[in-house]
Amino acid sequence: MPSFDTVCEADFVEVKNAVENTAKEIGTRFDFKGTSAAIELKDKEITLFGDAEFQLQQVEDILRNKLTKRNVDVRFLDIQKAQKIGGDKLKQTVKVRNGIESELAKKIQKLIKDSKLKVQAAIQGESVRVTGAKRDDLQAAMALIRKDLADHPLSFNNFRD
Repeated sequence: MPSFDTVCEADFVEVKNAVENTAKEIGTRFDFKGTSAAIELKDKEITLFGDAEFQLQQVEDILRNKLTKRNVDVRFLDIQKAQKIGGDKLKQTVKVRNGIESELAKKIQKLIKDSKLKVQAAIQGESVRVTGAKRDDLQAAMALIRKDLADHPLSFNNFRD
């Protein structure tokens, strides 16, 4: 039976490259000389460091530009509030979303059920598998998900015939 998986996964190789390029640019830019501006990546968390809120915003802008150039959707970024860390320095954590939360998975499942398409949706861990008898129904389901959940960086993989 034809099927596909709806997933929410960033390309972590490209995210790592974007973070490294951002760090390189921070090191060479004149307005960051002598400041504590920095960026680092650990697991699925990016940490931005800076002397002021404005500087954190600049580092974030550079990161967004680098991610966009590498075709990584910036909607994967979950930006936390800036925290003070000793003296006048600030730290901001940016989590890279990976996997579909259960609330969003239920929303996708309900959307497909209410659409009256001849497909079924099943939540499988951090993805939603959609199965149907015809390929055209699956493509209609993809279009429906893209249209109604445009604010989430969803992608489709594992398309089987």
